[in-house]
Amino acid sequence: MIDWVPIAFLTFKVLVFGTCMFFAIKWHYDQDKKTMDKRALLVTAAKVGAAFLVALAVVLWFTFSLARHLGMDLSLP
Repeated sequence: MIDWVPIAFLTFKVLVFGTCMFFAIKWHYDQDKKTMDKRALLVTAAKVGAAFLVALAVVLWFTFSLARHLGMDLSLP
C-alpha cells in the first residue's frame, strides 16, 4: 500500500511554491512598470544590506557562544 503522506505534502508544496512564484513574478512585473527614484532605491538597498550584516553577526555570535557553552574546541590547528 502507498504511503499518502509524502504525496500529499509534495502536492501541497508544489501548489504553495507555484502560487508564490506566480505572485512574485507578477509583483516584479508590476514594479517594473513603475518608475522608482534612484535615491530611494539606493537607500533601501543600503538598509537591507545593513540588516543582513547585522543578522549575520548575530547568528555568528550565537553559534560561537553556543559552541563555547557546549565545550567545543574552536581553536584552529
